[in-house]
Amino acid sequence: MSFLRRRKVPKTQNLGPQEIEGEGEHGDMKTKPRPKLKEPKRWSCVDSCCWSIGCICSIWWFLLFLYNAMPASFPQYVTEAITGPLPDPPGLKLRKEGLTAKHPVVFVPGIVTGGLELWEGQQCAEGLFRKRLWGGTFGELYKRPLCWVEHLSLDNETGLDPSGIRVRPVSGLVAADYFAPGYFVWAVLIANLARIGYEEKTMYMAAYDWRLSFQNTEVRDQTLSRIKSNIELMVATNGGRKVVVIPHSMGVLYFLHFMKWVEAPAPMGGGGGSDWCARHIKAVMNIGAPFLGVPKAVAGLFSIEVKDIAIARAFAPGVLDKDVFSLQTLQHMMRMTRTWDSTMSMIPKGGDTIWGGLDWSPEGDFDCCARKLKNNDAQTADQSGKGSLGSTKRVNYGRIISFGKEVADIHSSKIERVDFRGAIKGDNLINTTKCDVWTEYHEMGIEGVKAVADYKVYTAGSILDLLNFVAPKLMARGDAHFSHGIAENLDDPKYEHYKYWSNPLETKNRVPTNPGGAQAIGKEFPTSAPQITECSRHGNLHYVWCWNPHRKSIRVQVNSCC
Repeated sequence: MSFLRRRKVPKTQNLGPQEIEGEGEHGDMKTKPRPKLKEPKRWSCVDSCCWSIGCICSIWWFLLFLYNAMPASFPQYVTEAITGPLPDPPGLKLRKEGLTAKHPVVFVPGIVTGGLELWEGQQCAEGLFRKRLWGGTFGELYKRPLCWVEHLSLDNETGLDPSGIRVRPVSGLVAADYFAPGYFVWAVLIANLARIGYEEKTMYMAAYDWRLSFQNTEVRDQTLSRIKSNIELMVATNGGRKVVVIPHSMGVLYFLHFMKWVEAPAPMGGGGGSDWCARHIKAVMNIGAPFLGVPKAVAGLFSIEVKDIAIARAFAPGVLDKDVFSLQTLQHMMRMTRTWDSTMSMIPKGGDTIWGGLDWSPEGDFDCCARKLKNNDAQTADQSGKGSLGSTKRVNYGRIISFGKEVADIHSSKIERVDFRGAIKGDNLINTTKCDVWTEYHEMGIEGVKAVADYKVYTAGSILDLLNFVAPKLMARGDAHFSHGIAENLDDPKYEHYKYWSNPLETKNRVPTNPGGAQAIGKEFPTSAPQITECSRHGNLHYVWCWNPHRKSIRVQVNSCC
């Protein structure tokens, strides 16, 4: 039949890269291209980075798991295997000797070591109720620095809380056991006392807001009344045994103020009577007591250039300058710390009589930084003046601030000084820019800065005049709460005012009957050396250079304009 036709079977093996799809209308074959095999994709830099991050995270989580899974004694076992058995802690040694808890203990922390938490704040502090703003991890400092500065600053007129902000001290032993993770303050002492039987009812942390003036802690928080009540309770609940008080740093001055306050009649004092300390205090163990003040406080108030910031500048120069990321770090720090009235309690007391004048000081030619030599011959040579730093270069410790290294060394008769008192500060147009953080330096023009520098050298007797010139509002508040002189007649009724209570040179201290007391200070840790300052002008920038006789020159920015 004509419509029948034989179909040829296609040879698929000869089709190459094509495959059979079907027949067309006229019987011819349709083919479809076979897809080409894709080559494997090469790794990019992003893939390598993601893979590395994944490996690091996996290893980190694995090590963290092992750390949490291992027994708590394993690190100590490894340490002892390497270095040998660890010595017993002091508390364990005392317990082996048979000592047990007897007198209650009161801790009084110093400046900046006590934790502060937020109770009321602005909108920027949402979610921080009862979170630590000072102490702990300082996480909020990194997350919202300007908000943090605002909430830790006090009112520049009253020295109390700004409107709408309430920051209060943390209570309990946790208030100052650790300043930051790994940075203990009282934790080791608390742990060792616990080993001989002490517990929370026989230990008390007298936490207070260390930013406030001492009397204002009573005005705002009734802190002095709380300390009085807690000490009375501890004595009553421990069989009438008196307390042993351990203040540290500025806490020594605070407790000195408390001992005068508690015996002073109300309403200025606590009304405890003239024998309250004798009935309740067994002994006072002062640690690092700044009874006569510290020069470091002057550097902090004058230019915020304290030792710690100087070290930070040496390791990372320029990081704290205002032009880096436009943070103006030092300006914010100065604005904040100059509202803390407590810093005024640390200013050197006694003037030139205690700290020395232009050409003399109680230290004389003594080199406080010299290390003790173990070799007797070397020590003899040092005392004879050979090889001694003090024999080749005399440091005038009475000159707390010197504008220039040369001025710090020469005799006072060769120094030409221009009195800055009463000098005109000049117009402040150069210091009023939109990007500058306000400090009291903004009220000083070029003439004011030059007048301060032209005085050349400042001793303890002229430091107060200097601070009154550069920071009048700070000093106005400070003068109402603190005094830094020497009493001529302690029987004068004016010395019954609370502003004199933290100055041992201007107050009578009622010592308990059968008193006990001690003083603990650091060994071979010198205090701050005199500050040598150089003032220069470069464009609209005003710099201060701080130089330490035992450290290289470090630049400090006091004031600047955009």
